[in-house]
Amino acid sequence: MGSLRGKASEGHPKGSGPGVLITADAVVTGTAVLRPGWFQVVGRRLVGLGAGSPRRPADVSLGDATVVPGFVDMHVHGGGGGSFSEASAEGTRRAVELHARHGTTTMVASLVSAPPEELLRQVGVLAEQVEEGLVAGIHLEGPWLAPGRRGAHDASALRDPHPAEIDRVLRAGRGTIRMVTLAPELDGAHEAIKRVVGAGSVAAVGHTDATYQQTRAAIAAGATVGTHLFNAMRPVHHREPGPVVALLEDPRVTVELIADGVHLDAALARHVWDSAGIDRVTLVTDAMAAAGMPDGEYRLGALPVRVADGVATVAGTTTIAGSTATMDELFRYAVLHCNRDQDTALVAAARLTSINPARALGLPEPAMTEGASADLVVLDAALTVTAVMRRGTWATP
Repeated sequence: MGSLRGKASEGHPKGSGPGVLITADAVVTGTAVLRPGWFQVVGRRLVGLGAGSPRRPADVSLGDATVVPGFVDMHVHGGGGGSFSEASAEGTRRAVELHARHGTTTMVASLVSAPPEELLRQVGVLAEQVEEGLVAGIHLEGPWLAPGRRGAHDASALRDPHPAEIDRVLRAGRGTIRMVTLAPELDGAHEAIKRVVGAGSVAAVGHTDATYQQTRAAIAAGATVGTHLFNAMRPVHHREPGPVVALLEDPRVTVELIADGVHLDAALARHVWDSAGIDRVTLVTDAMAAAGMPDGEYRLGALPVRVADGVATVAGTTTIAGSTATMDELFRYAVLHCNRDQDTALVAAARLTSINPARALGLPEPAMTEGASADLVVLDAALTVTAVMRRGTWATP
């Protein structure tokens, strides 16, 4: 590795400085793999990149490393022992720091179902944290969900989406609510979708027992995301295809997959990638506070959760309660299981974990392109994170 300004203890720079030129064995832009590749960072932005040798000697040589766009997690409840539902500075900091060490440079804070006043409190606190730049937005997963498909949501907190409550919550968010997941078969759901979309947020279909036709009507009303496809969702039946087929067949919809090796089989993930197309799929962690932590007892919202062998379940049940995954794990999973050659797999994984979720939520383009924010992840030969750059500043895992 070349001479660096401001070395961190592990040998990675804390700040790039003006005009730092960096080389690596492979640079994944989001559309191609540059082998070898180089990129230049000025302040917080990429000002150039290319394949082969750079115009001048590199300031930093990453050697046998693969550089990919920073990961974007559009559905995550916590990590490092912290939960976004705590709506506290400490809880948010712990979650953000844990996932940042694993390559997540942009995340949306997901909330589980809560009673009306508690939901307003959580949204109000998180809105301030969005404004401070800690997270990129808020995702409301509930409370407007189907009781029979509630998964790890407190049944007592579920309710139909009333227009007055929708408006109160959106006002409390002050424009920071990026996505709202709801069940389209509930009374008032179509009006809720229209209000959510009208406020500039994304409406998502999830935790639902909706029929195929009800799901199509929700998409027509403005829903554009399928929340963790297959999980907490009416399954496919040959005479009632349900929400899964309706979401997969509509080109306006992006579908989430929790590709952690627990929530769904790899063959099913490949089927979705191949049928919907890589550009319509995002990988999400759905991680809760136990991500990056030992097995033990935790909470997801109001519910007690038991983590054993890295699998989180609602205490005393077999119901999966989010995950303990991080985005780098999902990236490796995609490369390993997508049945493509190495470079094609790297590009596909970058789209699944970075480009697509940002596009689905209307966030800034995270691809490694000239003028983009310098958000990137350095991976070794085993695709393990060795360094992360966020807005031009290095951090080490």
